[in-house]
Amino acid sequence: MGGRVTTTVIDPATTTRTSDPSSASPRRSRRRGSGGGAGAYIVLIALALFAIGPLVAVVFNAFKNNAEIGTNPLAPPTSLSLDNFTEAWTRGDFATTMRNSAIICLGAVLGTCLIAGLAAYALSHLQVPGSGIVVGYLFLGSALPVQLFLVPLFFLWTQLHLVDNLFGLIVIYWATDAPFATLLLRSFLLKIPKDYTEAARLDGASDLQIARRVVLPLAWPGFLTVALIVALWSWNEFFWAITFIHDPKLRPVATSFLAFQDQHSTDWGMTSAAAIFMLGPVVLLFLVLQRRFVSGLTAGGLK
Repeated sequence: MGGRVTTTVIDPATTTRTSDPSSASPRRSRRRGSGGGAGAYIVLIALALFAIGPLVAVVFNAFKNNAEIGTNPLAPPTSLSLDNFTEAWTRGDFATTMRNSAIICLGAVLGTCLIAGLAAYALSHLQVPGSGIVVGYLFLGSALPVQLFLVPLFFLWTQLHLVDNLFGLIVIYWATDAPFATLLLRSFLLKIPKDYTEAARLDGASDLQIARRVVLPLAWPGFLTVALIVALWSWNEFFWAITFIHDPKLRPVATSFLAFQDQHSTDWGMTSAAAIFMLGPVVLLFLVLQRRFVSGLTAGGLK
């Protein structure tokens, strides 16, 4: 009548260990992750070679003669000769044109930072009537193609005797760069706490003193970003420069390189050396300030 109790003893030596499917999943995910990372690196390397390859070819050809370039235009030079650089510097008068571009860049950067800084301060820290309409107008001004203003602007500049005038070209750069620079600086200034300005007003500071001593110094990453963008754009700008500057002694480096290329189109080595004169300063400037440039685009006015 009583129930029988059966005891089963399992020998650990004879048992087989069943594999847990979940234990292998991290290994497989790591393998998939490493494979995806390798593919991403391959794509990035290919894109880097695609972007840097033409510049490397230009540098190689600047040290070659035409015969060596015709034999193998992509190979490194067999010898380093500076003859192309000296000839291009003399024939293209790049000492004058690079000085003109430096003057234009400096004037464009200083004027744009001043105009955009004061406008951004007014839109972010002052009670400006219709500030939303002004911001919308700035967005519209940044989006419109500049070719729409060419004919009336050329007629006006002719009447004001600003054609073949570096200052006239700098004023055009102020007008075309200021909307974007104002919007960028406004985004920095909006992140500055209003407590700073209120404390300065309690101390009796005027709006101009608050802007100059309190608000604008806190937005230096934004000013550095604006200065770098304006400098790169004004150095490489071609459309306004070729329209309003006709005197060879006043040409910036972008238009002078076009004239040099037309005159020496068959001398590839000398043309490559002239291209390095044009590209070298902006590439070095960007390489030196690239970290601050990227942080300025992503960071706010305060850390």
